[in-house]
Amino acid sequence: MTSQIIPVEPFDFIAFGGTGDLAERKLLPALYQRQRAGQFTEPTRIIGTSRAKMTHKEYREFAKKAISDHVKANEIDAQELETFIARLHYVSADGKTGEGFDAIKKQVGDSDRIRVFYMAVAPALFGDIAKHLKGSGLICQNSRIVVEKPIGRDLASAQALNDQIGSYFDEHQIFRIDHYLGKETVQNLMALRFANMLYEPLWNSAHIDHVQITVAETVGLEDRIGYYDKAGALRDMVQNHILQLLCLVAMEAPSSMDADAVRDEKLKVLRSLKRINGQEAPKMTVRGQYRAGASAGGAVKGYQEELGAQSTTETFVAIKAEIENWRWAGVPFYLRTGKRLATRVSEIVIEFKHIPHSIFGDNAGRILANQLVIRLQPDEGVKQWIMIKDPGPGGMRLRNIALDMSFAQSFQERNPDAYERLVMDVVRGDQTLFMRRDEVEAAWKWIDPIQGAWAENLQETQGYTSGTWGPSSAIALIERDGRTWHEST
Repeated sequence: MTSQIIPVEPFDFIAFGGTGDLAERKLLPALYQRQRAGQFTEPTRIIGTSRAKMTHKEYREFAKKAISDHVKANEIDAQELETFIARLHYVSADGKTGEGFDAIKKQVGDSDRIRVFYMAVAPALFGDIAKHLKGSGLICQNSRIVVEKPIGRDLASAQALNDQIGSYFDEHQIFRIDHYLGKETVQNLMALRFANMLYEPLWNSAHIDHVQITVAETVGLEDRIGYYDKAGALRDMVQNHILQLLCLVAMEAPSSMDADAVRDEKLKVLRSLKRINGQEAPKMTVRGQYRAGASAGGAVKGYQEELGAQSTTETFVAIKAEIENWRWAGVPFYLRTGKRLATRVSEIVIEFKHIPHSIFGDNAGRILANQLVIRLQPDEGVKQWIMIKDPGPGGMRLRNIALDMSFAQSFQERNPDAYERLVMDVVRGDQTLFMRRDEVEAAWKWIDPIQGAWAENLQETQGYTSGTWGPSSAIALIERDGRTWHEST
């Protein structure tokens, strides 16, 4: 069965940083796919802008190459591509000085259609661009601004950045994007919990032993050297992606799928997270940094070799988090993320408690706790691990098997990329999958004490070999509680 595609109203999409890496790899391919799916209505326009001097024709060639490079060949339709390319325009403008914004205004015109301003630029430019948009008369009632992470590097800078943007846009016009929330399986977590009677009665400390959230990457610094060494894994991944996943696992049922109803419940979770202070940080957190090793079938350099300088920045973080409320009291959430790990995988593991007593005797084998494994990438799907009898004669022998639902096998239609879904949500004005200001700031209120504790304790980054699962102390973090990391292959 094919999903029904609902066309959106005509809109203007203005991409600041329109010649950059994000526009090339994600935004232009995502917009093309929505064109191909029949979601655009006339007269939708896409306007790229950056400081680079470029003609409309040159920008269209840039976009055509981006789509050729980043969209599967069998998904490129020549006629749809030409229709898409014809929507593209380019304006040279400087987000810092405001030079060229009058030209953007002239290109956009005075129509009252939806205007999406996408900030595919450094966060330092967000406030300046918002100011120049206001000064050029580009902000109207139907305007939305989309800002990428990082929203600050701590609570104070996040508040300052939110204040800047909020001076020119109302909160309902601001879309703080986290592409993880656009993944099909992340949204399916909501359906799994709140559309099935099977799980929700068990979704609490009476039945769940612990939760694991892993976001593992095999890549190193790649082209993010300047940014990453100033940020580190805690700011880059935990403050946004991982905490958002934790909120979706742990939140109470919202009153509806209304954006604020969902975000109100996520905010309660963030405010319930137990603060990790200076004394607890060495026991509850692990910092790591990859060394030389093997990854993706070849030898790779260590972090400091790639950086070309000495650094204490962490490329791996493991945290034992606790939520201080009735539902989750006593249930640890083990969070783990890192670069140059054994495999690329993002998943959530819900491990249920062991049965209180086995009736099967020693010959049946070991009875494992049930696990619900929600795989976000690379192969989206859900597995429920259960114990069954091993088929055949010879007595009662038990085996742990997975009830496996692979999205690729279960749904034969193409699964849209996260950016496709999120960009269309911006056009519709649906903020459900976007972070509200108080969410961002509540997350920093939990992250800042950890960062401060590391500095106070001079907590070192422990080395780990590239191609492994991180420092040995990350294994100790969970195994001293009598538990084990779920390691996917």
